[in-house]
Amino acid sequence: MEKEINALPRRQFLGNVSKAGILGSLAAFLPGSSSAEVLKSFTAIPEDGHVFLTKPYLQLPSADGMTIRWVTNKLCYSWIEYGEGNNLNLKAHNVTDGLVDAHNRINFVKLKDLKPGTKYSYRVLSKEITDFQPYSLKYGETISSETYSFSTPKANPEAVSWLILNDIHDRPASIPHLLKLNNEDYDYVFFNGDIFDFQKDEQQIIDHMLNPSTDVFASTKPFMFVRGNHETRGKFSRELKDYFSTKNDKGYFAYQWGPVFNIVLDTGEDKPDDHPVYAGIVDFDGYRKEQAKWLEEIMKSSAYKKAKFRVVMMHIPLYHSGDWHGPMHCRELFAPLFKKYKADIVISGHTHTYGVWPPSAEHPYPVIIGGGPQEGKRTLIKVKADSKTLDLVMLKDDGSEVGKYSLKSS
Repeated sequence: MEKEINALPRRQFLGNVSKAGILGSLAAFLPGSSSAEVLKSFTAIPEDGHVFLTKPYLQLPSADGMTIRWVTNKLCYSWIEYGEGNNLNLKAHNVTDGLVDAHNRINFVKLKDLKPGTKYSYRVLSKEITDFQPYSLKYGETISSETYSFSTPKANPEAVSWLILNDIHDRPASIPHLLKLNNEDYDYVFFNGDIFDFQKDEQQIIDHMLNPSTDVFASTKPFMFVRGNHETRGKFSRELKDYFSTKNDKGYFAYQWGPVFNIVLDTGEDKPDDHPVYAGIVDFDGYRKEQAKWLEEIMKSSAYKKAKFRVVMMHIPLYHSGDWHGPMHCRELFAPLFKKYKADIVISGHTHTYGVWPPSAEHPYPVIIGGGPQEGKRTLIKVKADSKTLDLVMLKDDGSEVGKYSLKSS
């Protein structure tokens, strides 16, 4: 049976929620529980039927591809119907090691071999799997989203524009509020950490980030995300990455869009690894050292050296952020590289005090720090660049300008 669902229901969900495909084998860890009971305790169960828990959201944009993600409340086989312009004449699903992705709730499909600078329409579909035996699979209801569209970037765009939010801290209304301050076209949104206070369950990710984002942009324009220190906390922090796509599936990554080469660093926690609150189960020092080795190799690349502008985005700033272990360790590892390989600008958050610091003896590049999360301290950072100029403007949540910086290409 197929059913067209164009409106995403807003319901109260029962119990805790979890990553895709919590399997019945978990019952072994809960004596006296059946696999069905364990699955139910982890999964959001709406009052009726098979529904989308999120609208589709766009990830990993490129001139020839786009990744589309969405979450359902039932275990499914999912796919995308898409095509150029207003067409929906093509179908795509994800294949891993010869197996089509199925029997999962967190869905993603990578659209490949797209044309640069081209508009595409798409809709997502999910067919419930009601019974999955070794030699017998039974399907239930199929649900379909409404039709959305996006445009791929040009192969070598002359310009790029993006918006940056940071330190939302579980205040979902801030996302549409800040984005609506922008009245210019843009290519994508970047979330620069601490969108949450800590990670407790799937419903928090849906209600406090994914749904507020798809309500205003994320089904038609892509976003990227890097953790802040608060996203490393809580019982669901290790599942957080299952809801986002990043280059090479890493928390840190680099990409080029037109004249700008971007480096994204995952700065980890701000306290030492041996702090009692971490109970011996973190190693952010090692993780930052891993990134420093990777960073130097990236900065040696010809793409980095030839780019008109080199931008670093990282949640914890190296400077103007106190002397806790995290900022100081980031400074020790990354600051010499930023100086040696001539980063042009570093954009951060974390301190909840917005500011623009021009180059100095400490840092030979401007340091931009976004504000938040309280009303009156929230900021939207707007960046646009072409081959000659990079302009950054920071707006406070009342729309007033509270900082700006411009760079000229050499």
